[in-house]
Amino acid sequence: MSEHTRSRPAGEEISSSATAEASASGPNFSRRTFLKSVGVTPVVAAAIAPEAAEAQGAAIVGPDAAPLTLTINGQKKTVTVEPRTTLLDAMRQQLDLTGAKRVCDRGSCGACTVMIDKRTAYACSVLAVDVEGADIRTIEGLTQGTVLHPVQQAIFEKDGTMCGFCTPGFVMSTVALLEKTPNPTAAQAKKALDGNICRCGTYVRLLEAALSVKGGARG
Repeated sequence: MSEHTRSRPAGEEISSSATAEASASGPNFSRRTFLKSVGVTPVVAAAIAPEAAEAQGAAIVGPDAAPLTLTINGQKKTVTVEPRTTLLDAMRQQLDLTGAKRVCDRGSCGACTVMIDKRTAYACSVLAVDVEGADIRTIEGLTQGTVLHPVQQAIFEKDGTMCGFCTPGFVMSTVALLEKTPNPTAAQAKKALDGNICRCGTYVRLLEAALSVKGGARG
């Protein structure tokens, strides 16, 4: 035996055999076989046959606008939206809740941050139909009468606002942080706020404000 020859492992024999078989059957490999093999058929069927999905108990919404009930700041709100309508559009255009700002409108600046089931979310990147039944909180729900939330008061006192477009998003992210971690470290605060962008550059003041509020009350 030459030093360049070796016995073929059992696995390679099986693989070669399988390859040969597959090659032989290649011309007969149909689109139907492919769809079955990757499990796409049910998805395609559901997409082109909504009546079939409805028969299976799935709720069909759209393409026309349909009424939808959202729970925002503890209150039931009814909107009529298409399935493609974002939560931000539903709130701003139909409910006059304009605290969440539209700035980038692509889920990168954080100006439209709200809380959904106690977690922060970009309202511009969430479909309204997907949050029906969820607990949605916006900056409008923080103020009690004329009394600011401690986070809002702290940002005011620390001079953490400039143009103000990013402020509602920073407030909601800070509130979410403090409700989960009442006494955050600077590192925890920075991480919690890293999804919010301030084009005026008041990060230092905003961070000071976030750290000055302890356990929901000003420190």
